[in-house]
Amino acid sequence: MSQVKENDTVKVHYTGKLADGQVFDSSVERGEPIEFTMGQGQLIPGFEKGLLDMEVNEKKTINIPKEEAYGEPREELIQEVEKNQLPEDLEPKVGMGLVSKTPDGREMNLVVTDVKDATIVVDGNHPLAGKDLVFDLEVVEIK
Repeated sequence: MSQVKENDTVKVHYTGKLADGQVFDSSVERGEPIEFTMGQGQLIPGFEKGLLDMEVNEKKTINIPKEEAYGEPREELIQEVEKNQLPEDLEPKVGMGLVSKTPDGREMNLVVTDVKDATIVVDGNHPLAGKDLVFDLEVVEIK
């Protein structure tokens, strides 16, 4: 029976949960497993590490510490922005998602965390930064 190793292309069903059991993402609910190549940095390190040596149809639950997931939140990704820099027709609200372009042209997802009189505060950290994660995994196919 073959086992998952570096550079394999694998199809995996997963359910991602927070430590308290709250589900934040699931391929099972979408009905389609994800397909990716191991070792290319497409997924968080702890996810790939948990898949190593698994066999087709094998299921297991892995715990991923925040250091092997999205890391700690970074203060430099929280910024205050003048409202006059926003599109005129935009009414910012706490929890609203925004997209900003970095000077090198990359898009960055931001979340509004505070709305003040003349400014808003936005957070560019991944929503799961600072959290330990739990994944239920099932290897569907190894190519």
